[in-house]
Amino acid sequence: MTNRRSFIRQTAALLGSMALHQHAQAAFFKEMPPFTPTNGLVTDPDSEDDFWRQVRMAYACSPTLINLNNGGVCPSPRATMDALDYYNRMCNEAPSYYMWRILDQDREPLRHNLAALAGADPEEIAINRNATEALNTVIFGLNLEPGDEVVVCKFDYPNMLNAWKQREKRDGIKLVYTDLDLPSEDAEALTQAYVSKFTSKTRVVHLTHVINWTGQILPVRRIADAAHARGIEVVVDGAHSFAALNYKIPDLGADYFGTSLHKWLCAPFGNGLLWIRKEKIPNIWALLSNDKPDGDNIRKFESLGTRNFPVEMAIGYSLDLHNLIGPARKQKRLHYLKNYWMEQVKDLPGIRFYTSMHPDWGCAIGNFGIEGKNGGDISNNLFKDWKIHTTSIKWENVDGVRVTPNVYTTEAELDKLVRGIKEQAEQR
Repeated sequence: MTNRRSFIRQTAALLGSMALHQHAQAAFFKEMPPFTPTNGLVTDPDSEDDFWRQVRMAYACSPTLINLNNGGVCPSPRATMDALDYYNRMCNEAPSYYMWRILDQDREPLRHNLAALAGADPEEIAINRNATEALNTVIFGLNLEPGDEVVVCKFDYPNMLNAWKQREKRDGIKLVYTDLDLPSEDAEALTQAYVSKFTSKTRVVHLTHVINWTGQILPVRRIADAAHARGIEVVVDGAHSFAALNYKIPDLGADYFGTSLHKWLCAPFGNGLLWIRKEKIPNIWALLSNDKPDGDNIRKFESLGTRNFPVEMAIGYSLDLHNLIGPARKQKRLHYLKNYWMEQVKDLPGIRFYTSMHPDWGCAIGNFGIEGKNGGDISNNLFKDWKIHTTSIKWENVDGVRVTPNVYTTEAELDKLVRGIKEQAEQR
């Protein structure tokens, strides 16, 4: 049995050397037993910093800038970037041959691998460019009539709200907005905030699994069950939950689901995933042209014409690293990093959190404000004084700074964040 430190050393070497290996997952474990949280490795994130430092080596992290805005988009591992370069060069040797006759055929194995992570049937998975494309496909593809009601929330992502507003303007549907008092750890209150808006005219409820502004996790399954009991369909925006939280898509109880793979899966920029429950596929019209736009084949949602094959094919290398870490271990680490800095500043005078510290209600994303200061100024000062990259959020009742570490983030970097926050709290 390989001991812990030997495992770490071998993993670091393999992450750097297997960039273009066609079967990287098998290569990782060729000389080692498959990793599980119970095979002898420590699972408490606080005591396995060595492991995460080796994971950090898999990324091209800046030595001068601290990136704590992974909530926007995540960087790809070195192996993924090398694969992307390799596929780009391959395609440019003979584009029509390598793109259409080689890489286009490799989408099916990729579909199966993504379906395994999602816990879904491969025939329910479409690969596209981002969560906006995935969810707009559903929003514009649903058969809705004038007067039909759709329940949404003001905390939903703007691209999705704007798509629903376009349907409202064009087709005469009615949007009904639910109000949320966030942060919240009250499953019943969050559920009732949606259920109270359901009427006999409600056809769809749109749910954001993890709210991008604050990191609030919604009890999606509970709301979905209540919706289905009333014959209401459920659309879930999983942009900030997929590959960050440990779950399978069907477990959410949704009918339709979209996510961006360039977020927590760390795939190349411009990759997304659409999941539709198999029996629901014929209900959704293809967003782009297809010879069978109302057919039952999930591939009707992939009619993009000439697409970026290298970007798509490199997804598999990010998937390998994600699987090497393990979904449960990754979620635990992300939550640990968020609470690591929040615990150290929670008692500062004037500090306010817009995010729960409970693992059921928040994971990687944390949002804080300081009384008497606006989020934009706090974020700008963190960058000016400490070269810490965050983003300010001013949305509804939120006026703060969103801090989003990733698996490559170190405690030392978060210690600098803590010092920067304390400095500004003292100056308020």
